[in-house]
Amino acid sequence: MQSVSRFLWGPTPQEKVRKWQQQLKKEQRALDREIHALDSAATKVKGDVKRLAQKGDTKNAKLLAREVVRSNRQKQRMLTSKAQLNSINMQLGHQLAMVKVTGTLQASTDIMKASNALVQLPQLAGTMREMSAEMMKELEDEAQEEVDKVLWQITDGKLGQASAASGNKVGALPQQHAAGPTPDEIERDEEMERAIQGLLSS
Repeated sequence: MQSVSRFLWGPTPQEKVRKWQQQLKKEQRALDREIHALDSAATKVKGDVKRLAQKGDTKNAKLLAREVVRSNRQKQRMLTSKAQLNSINMQLGHQLAMVKVTGTLQASTDIMKASNALVQLPQLAGTMREMSAEMMKELEDEAQEEVDKVLWQITDGKLGQASAASGNKVGALPQQHAAGPTPDEIERDEEMERAIQGLLSS
């Protein structure tokens, strides 16, 4: 009976949430691998910086030191994104618990805000866009279902249709506009210079 219901009405809210959670965990593991690769590469480059500095090749030492600074920034962005993925996963876990009680998914601005922020990271852009599109599709389906239901009631069944899958609803998820960070160029330059000097003097 469950397989017939899935064929007619598609995945249940619980199944959709579990699918999203699996996607998030997959992306977290991918980020872990990239962070490990960055750490390994940075360790090697730091050794090269020290050797160049000892030889008095300050110019090339600074060039490599800049790569280390950029790598550190990239790692920090990945760590932040990993924390946001974990936050979304926890929010979805809460949604899953609510579905078992109410039968519906509830609106969550926290999920949408975090999803929009993660779209900015190239490694996660595809997954987060897909998840956001699925959530918005649920919005459209829910809105159309409500329109059909109202038409059915007002016209005594002549127009629209009765709700056939009332237990498979998803609450409205308000669309958020991603706002990218505005970096302070002066502060970034000073930060890079401090990091370079630290590497050269170590």
